[in-house]
Amino acid sequence: MNKVINFLQLSGLTWFVPMVRIAAGENPKTQAKELWMVMGIPIVAFVIFLLLWGQLSSKVVTSLGTVPGPSQVYTQAVALWDDHKAQREKAAAFYERQEKRNTKLVEAGKEDRVKWRDYTGAPTYLDQIVTSIKTVFMGFLLATIVAVPLGIFCGLSPTVSSAFNPIIQLFKPVSPLAWLPIVTMIVSATYVTSDDSWFTKSFLNSAITVTLCSLWPTLINTALGVASIDKDLMNVGKVLQLGWFTKITKLVLPSSLPLIFTGLRLSLGVGWMVLIAAEMLSQNPGLGKFVWDEFQNGSSNSLSKIMVAVLTIGVIGFLLDRVMFTLQNLFTFGEKR
Repeated sequence: MNKVINFLQLSGLTWFVPMVRIAAGENPKTQAKELWMVMGIPIVAFVIFLLLWGQLSSKVVTSLGTVPGPSQVYTQAVALWDDHKAQREKAAAFYERQEKRNTKLVEAGKEDRVKWRDYTGAPTYLDQIVTSIKTVFMGFLLATIVAVPLGIFCGLSPTVSSAFNPIIQLFKPVSPLAWLPIVTMIVSATYVTSDDSWFTKSFLNSAITVTLCSLWPTLINTALGVASIDKDLMNVGKVLQLGWFTKITKLVLPSSLPLIFTGLRLSLGVGWMVLIAAEMLSQNPGLGKFVWDEFQNGSSNSLSKIMVAVLTIGVIGFLLDRVMFTLQNLFTFGEKR
C-alpha cells in the first residue's frame, strides 16, 4: 500500500490516496471525509459550473448565434473525432491504392515509373493537437538549454547577475505578439527550406517565439536557487578543492533543483499560453490556427469548435503541469521526502 500511495503522491494524483487507504482497511470515516475534500467538493463545483454554463449560455446572442452550452460543445467534440477517423481511413485507402499501383508497375518491369507520395489531406483536430505539443516542447527545450546555464552563471557571480539583470527586466514583459514579427523576419532571412528540411518556417516561428517568452521564469528561478545555496556548503567545496564541473554537478545543481523545477513548470505554462497566439499569427497548423480558422469561418458550429479547443488547451496545460510536477518529485527532495 505504501508503494501505491507513494506513487500517487509523486505523480500528483493525491485525489486517489483516500480510496487506497479505505481499500487497505484504514478508518473509513476519516478517509471518506478526506475523499470528500479532495474529490467530492471539486466534482460538485464542476457540475454546478456546467449547469450555470448551460443555463446562461443561451441568453448570450452573438453574430454566430447563441453561445454554445456543454451539450453542443460535446457534440462538436464527437464530430471532430469522427472527422479524424474518416481522414485516417482515407489516408489508409490512399496508401493501399499506391502500394497496389506500384506493385503492378514493378511486376511489369516499369520500376522507373514507381512513385511514393505522402497523403496530402487536411490535418485533423488531433493532428493539430500533436503539432502544438511538438511546438511547445521544442520552444521549452530551447528555453531550458539557454536559461539553466545562464541562471547558474548569474547565481554564482554577482557581476554576471548585475550585468544581465537590466536585460531580463527589459525583455521579460515583452508580449509574444511583439516578438513574432521579428522572429518571422529573421527566420525568413536565415532559414532556407527544402524537401529534406526538418522544420517548416511556421513551426520555427512559433517555437522560437515560445522560447523568447518562456525562458525568463526558469532563468530567474535558477539564479535565485543557485544564489540561495548554503555558503557553508560552497566553502566545503573550496576546502576539498573540487573542480568547477564537479562543484556544479555535485553541489550547485542538487541544491538548487527545487527552484529550477519551479521555474521549469512556470516556463512550460507560459510557453503553452504563448503558443496559441504565436500559432494564430504564424499560421503554424496547431490549435492556435484551428481557433483562428474557425473564427474566420463563421459557421453555426464555429463557436462550439472554439470552445472544444479552449477546453482542450486547458486539459493539456493541466497534464503538462502534472508531468513537470512528477519529474520535480522524482528528481528533488523536499521536507517530506
